[in-house]
Amino acid sequence: MPPTPIRIDLATQPAARTLASAIFMQLRADIVTCRISPGEKLNISTISKRFGVSLAAVREALSRLMAAGLVVAEDQRGFRASPLSIPDLMDLTQTRIEIESLALRRAIQNGGDAWRESVTLAWRSLQAIPRTLAHDRGAHNEAWTFMHGEFHAALVSACGLEWLMRFRNTLYEQSERYRRMAVAIKSTGRDIDEEHRVIVEAVLSGDVETATTEMARHIERTSAAIAEVHRG
Repeated sequence: MPPTPIRIDLATQPAARTLASAIFMQLRADIVTCRISPGEKLNISTISKRFGVSLAAVREALSRLMAAGLVVAEDQRGFRASPLSIPDLMDLTQTRIEIESLALRRAIQNGGDAWRESVTLAWRSLQAIPRTLAHDRGAHNEAWTFMHGEFHAALVSACGLEWLMRFRNTLYEQSERYRRMAVAIKSTGRDIDEEHRVIVEAVLSGDVETATTEMARHIERTSAAIAEVHRG
């Protein structure tokens, strides 16, 4: 028997104002978490049947995903989830370092007591969650992944520039796809909790140069570990 279509109930999704928005949100989550594999073909008709919506709603959602860099269109061949590659990862890493450092610098300069408290809270919350599942050390702990994103977002939340934050969020989302594909990231000789601690202490003390330097190193180390897994 064919699978039962997934009907989207907009009443249960207050953030999704239209069918296209709801589909966009679900497909974006599937692509970022790699439930839809990089390079995988996205058939409009199949997606339409899956969600029980019109072809037009699917096309609109895919167009928005293209604008977000998560989907590519091929002449006469339809749509695919954006592919991943080592050269793209290296480009993404350096771009993210530039944008993240700028946002962090501005946040330290502009942030007040409430911002510092939010950074401390996010860091403590992240520390309380294990990175991998207890029954499968090779599997991501979704709770840690979510809190890790919240932690990095808290660090730059006092940036004050909306467009810069949009670019920053897009880059973080793209980097998350690579991390998801490298399930068994090797952490030999690396203490991620310590890296976070050094960044937080520099941020809270207002040490812009140390904070941005350590953030750059943190991002580069993660990128190098991901690249090693992909090459292996």
